[in-house]
Amino acid sequence: MSAKAKPIYHFVFVRHGESIGNAQSRWQGQSDYELTEKGRAQARALAARWKSEKMKFDLILASPLVRAKETAEIIASAVGTPVEIDHILLERHIGEIAGLTAEEVRKRPQPPYVTPYDSIGGEGEGDWALFLRAGQALHSLLRRPPGSYLIVSHGGLLNQLMHAIIGVAPHVDPSGVRFRFDNTAFARVVYYPYQHRWAIEALNDRAHLNERWQFQPFQPE
Repeated sequence: MSAKAKPIYHFVFVRHGESIGNAQSRWQGQSDYELTEKGRAQARALAARWKSEKMKFDLILASPLVRAKETAEIIASAVGTPVEIDHILLERHIGEIAGLTAEEVRKRPQPPYVTPYDSIGGEGEGDWALFLRAGQALHSLLRRPPGSYLIVSHGGLLNQLMHAIIGVAPHVDPSGVRFRFDNTAFARVVYYPYQHRWAIEALNDRAHLNERWQFQPFQPE
């Protein structure tokens, strides 16, 4: 079999556009905040960029939360790819702190030490629980046929998904590596299953937010 015929997975992981919760500095978790007008403009800028670059995907997978779903739909209208909703791509469940502002969370009593196994916000997902779910999401992706996939999700889930790819388990208290995902920024990775080799080709790519695509009129097809 030639190298060209060998199966390859191309994944693009993108965070949703700015939401009302982002704009209000709230811990969102699985609370369902809509995009702001700025968030929609960010998604349109990314859509215009990828349309200009003739980007193609076999499938777009999105979290069911409206901020991710709408981001995915804006992109889909530009690249002509169907959207499939997948609940495993939901943001971290953060329990009773969902909807609180960052200042309100800082005023809450904090434990002296946090392990990856501890819950967040009472009954929410700790780092280990989220890491395990992200690993399940990655495994689910790799059970699909080789191809090109766009995943539209959330900063917390995407961070742990990247940890699953590079094989780094959560650290304590919290410390260790963090992957930055600005609103509508994306990571691009390639997986070669016949070698079990990952290649990370882009991280936090947000060029569409400060280049010509931000000002280019976008007309959905």
